[in-house]
Amino acid sequence: MDATPDLRHRPHEDIQALLTGTLFVALGVVMFGRTGLLTGGTAGIAFLIHYATGWNFGLVFFCINLPFYGLAYQRMGLQFTLKTFAAVALLATISNLLPQWIALGSINPVFAAVAGGLLMGTGMLILFRHRASLGGFNVLVLYLQERFGWRAGLTQMALDCSIVLFAFALTDWWHIGLSVLGAVVLNQTLAMNHRTGRYVAI
Repeated sequence: MDATPDLRHRPHEDIQALLTGTLFVALGVVMFGRTGLLTGGTAGIAFLIHYATGWNFGLVFFCINLPFYGLAYQRMGLQFTLKTFAAVALLATISNLLPQWIALGSINPVFAAVAGGLLMGTGMLILFRHRASLGGFNVLVLYLQERFGWRAGLTQMALDCSIVLFAFALTDWWHIGLSVLGAVVLNQTLAMNHRTGRYVAI
């Protein structure tokens, strides 16, 4: 008799994770946007375009991620790709709606960098554990972790910090430094909590 427990996530668990994870990330995104901070990955690129042009962050973020779905399907499979598409669409939608649902007054930028980084890191961790991502670099770092054992958080941090450096054309040292702090907090959250073999549910 096989006594091995069934560790697969149920559909309702995946749905709950997608909603919770994207809400956490969206809260961090709103805090960053409110204080003029940036993050890495495709969200960071979307922030740069938003700050430079005024274009809608959610729409830009959604469009930037479109080219990555081919890689997601090829490397990670159909289920992962569909979950990632859903997560990206949810984040784009929720980040646009949150300012209508909550009113943020004065936010200390240092607090925004730390708390926003923690929220985004925790939200991404939830998505990762349910085999979903926020597209873009998330797809790449998860593939590198599964293929080569590179820890997702550390790889993501290196890529994110590189993206943030491009912001020198748009903002000052203070905001760049706080953006790097937020990226480090976000990715240390992933590095400490997302390790191959530690979390066994699928």
